[in-house]
This record gives sequence, structure tokens and C-alpha cells, in this order.
Amino acid sequence: MAPRSRQRRHKKLPSSVAPVPVTPPTVVTPVPLTPSKPGPSIDALGFVSLENNVPGLSQLILQKLNMKSYEEYKLVVDGGIPVSGFGFRCPQEMFQRMEDTFQFCAHCRALPSGLSDSKVLRHCKRCRNVYYCGPECQKSDWPAHRRVCQELRLVAVDRLMEWLLVTGDFVLPSGPWPWPGEVVQDWDTWFSMKGSQLDATLDAVLGSHAMTTLWASVGRPRPDPDTLQGSLKRLLTDALSRPLTVGLGLRAFGIDVRKTGGSAVHVIGASHVETFLARPGDYDELGYMFPGHLGLRVIMVGVDVATGFSQSTSTSPLEPGTVQLSGHRDLYHDFWEQQVETGQIARPDLAVAFHPGFHSSPDLMEAWLPTLLLLRDYKIPTLITLYSHQELASSLQILVELDTHITAYGANPFMSLKPEQVYSNPNKQPVYCSAYYIMFLGRSCQLDKRRLEEKVDGGV
Repeated sequence: MAPRSRQRRHKKLPSSVAPVPVTPPTVVTPVPLTPSKPGPSIDALGFVSLENNVPGLSQLILQKLNMKSYEEYKLVVDGGIPVSGFGFRCPQEMFQRMEDTFQFCAHCRALPSGLSDSKVLRHCKRCRNVYYCGPECQKSDWPAHRRVCQELRLVAVDRLMEWLLVTGDFVLPSGPWPWPGEVVQDWDTWFSMKGSQLDATLDAVLGSHAMTTLWASVGRPRPDPDTLQGSLKRLLTDALSRPLTVGLGLRAFGIDVRKTGGSAVHVIGASHVETFLARPGDYDELGYMFPGHLGLRVIMVGVDVATGFSQSTSTSPLEPGTVQLSGHRDLYHDFWEQQVETGQIARPDLAVAFHPGFHSSPDLMEAWLPTLLLLRDYKIPTLITLYSHQELASSLQILVELDTHITAYGANPFMSLKPEQVYSNPNKQPVYCSAYYIMFLGRSCQLDKRRLEEKVDGGV
């Protein structure tokens, strides 16, 4: 193990790298989480940042959700029960209130409460996803909106179709891969492998009572079957992107998943996105990617891990072919000191961070720094994902300054294909989860800073 003095070094970033702001079955062990420790929450920072672009938007969201404060909102996200009258009388009310949270003028940022009696917010008829307080604002905004209108139409459909994943009416196709894992290199080969099995699953969802009920509840015309099937496929890639990206890291680092006792993956900086609605089969696809594995233990660690998620301190060997999910609410470097160093939790064969965001905020960078140094000094194979090329460039710069050995970076073949809208800035170009990745292992980057900058500036 690396000396503690190296592991716990909290050095400051050089001024030249100041963070750049960017506008077989799975087993879940039902053990309560340990109490949360103070730490910067990317969820909280994201919620508060809504006010930067649309003053009053966060309060509008709370109002439409029948909540009184962000703390109450966070309680629900964590799986708790709020003290006020949170809830909806029927699906129609829920969908309408959800849609109401998107109602502000995309051009002048006016909320419904700030409009005169003669004005009303109306959505763009093409995408049904952005609103305007009048023809003047819509006309002025068109040069910006036209660049993203088609993608935002997909966002509006996916936002509603996602409810079928929440209710369990859209169950992801699962089962052993008929093709060797090394053949499945991207989504094209994955979809080809699934073939008729996937088509039958999607057809069943399209013809289900749940699909009919969904579109009757949202109060808008039901899209054509091709549009709905496309949405289901995008949602599928969004759900499976994380396990398959983990598999990409295991494969790239040449990690032996057939070692006695099983292998461990630590998902660092995990939040409610990975844990709030987690189900036992969420990482089954990772197991099928590596037939013959002797057990995969996936541990989610982060200050925003949902309260209802599980914790397991067992280090006993896993049954071959099983994937175990568990969670721990803490900062990773504290988790390491208290759980890994004491032998209660296995040292990871791979560490993964989905959108860590350390490039975007000084507070987040301060929290991530001891973890990044720990991963570097203990020579833990590490993979992080990013939304955009800008985030890739900024994060590479920071990791180079930290003297990490970057082994690979580029476009992720298993990125989510579901476009993500910037909530409070709707005409900003949508992004895609885990669109890029960076892998590093230990110290001493073999690419010097100038060559790295040239490669990034010239495209990946």
C-alpha cells in the first residue's frame, strides 16, 4: 500500500488549471446506510444553479411538487417521506405539474407569475419542449432554438416515456449474450446481437395497456410507433450505458474477472441518479459481458447515495456469476480510510466516476482532490466519464497537472443515446451521458502537456 503521507496529501491546484465552468441475477443486500457526513453535494449545487439562469425557477419546482424547501425535495430523492402534502391525486395531475415546471419563457426567462393578464406561456409546436410568453420572444429566439429544436422534440418524448421505467412497465431485455463479449464493441453490435429478442420486447411495450394509459394521462397526442420505439431504444441505452461502460474499463485495463473471490468495482461520487430507483438487475448486463466471471461486487460511494440504497460490509467470496450491488454514503477518501484500509471492504480492481464534475466548481475540486490523489498513489485503475469535449479537455488538463498517467481517452462507444437538456437553459446544445471517457493508472503521464493539448484541440 502507498504511504499514508502520500495518500492524504491535500495540495492546491496550480492557478493555470482553475476549473472551467460549463454552461446471472444481481444481489442487493438490505442493510441500512450509515449516517451521511457533510460534503459538497453535486445534486444540491445543480438545484441551486437553476436560479442563475431563471430566477425563481427552483421555487416554482418546489411549488408544483407540493414541497416547501429543497431539504424536503432532497428527502424524497433520498427515498424518504416529506412532512408536507407531497403527492398527486392522479397520473394526469402528476404529468401536468411536471410539465408546469418547464414553463418559463426561453427567451426572456419570464415565469408564469411574472406575466401580465394578457400573456400566457405557449410551447413551441415543433418540439413541445420550450415555452414563450409571446410571438415576439419566439421570433427573437428562433435563431438559437432552430439549432436544437429537433433534438428537444426527442427530449420531450423521452421525458414522458421514462415513466415506464419507473413503474416497471418497461423491463430491459436481459439474458446471456449469444455472442462473445469481445465482439460487442459498441451499440451497433449490441443491437445486432439482441436482434429479434429485443424487437419482441419493444413491440410488447408499445402494445401494452401501460403505454395507452401513459399517453391518455399526459393529455397530448400519442406519437407514431417509430417515434415511440426510438424513444424506448434511447432509454435502453441510457439505462445500460453505466454497466457497459464499467465493462469497457475492465476490458481496457485487462482486469481478470475470473480471479478467486470475485472482482470489485467502486463507483465513486455516486448520487441518486445511480441509486434512487436502483433495481437488482441494473448491472446484469455487466455480468453477461464477462461470461464465466467469478462474481462482481459493485459498490456505490458518494454523499448523495439514496438513503434507501443498501450497504454491505461482507468480504466473503461471491457466488460465481453473480453481481452484487451495494452503497455507502460518504466521501470516497473517508470511505477508503474507514472501510478499505481496515479490510472491511475489498480494494477495488477498478474505480469509476460517472460525471464527477471536478472541473466545474472549486468546491467540488476541493472535495475530489484527495480522492484523485488517492487513486493515483495507490495505482487504482480508474475510468471517469464526461458529457462533452469541453469537459474532456478541462478534466485532462487537471489530471495532467496532478501527474496522473493517462492511459486512454476518447469517445465512449457505450454512451447514452438519450439527449439531455440543460434544464434552465433549454436552447443550449443537449448533451449525452458518458459521451467521453478518461482512463488513468498511477503517476507520470506519458503524454507531455503540450502533446496532450494538441491532440485535444485537434479532436479526439
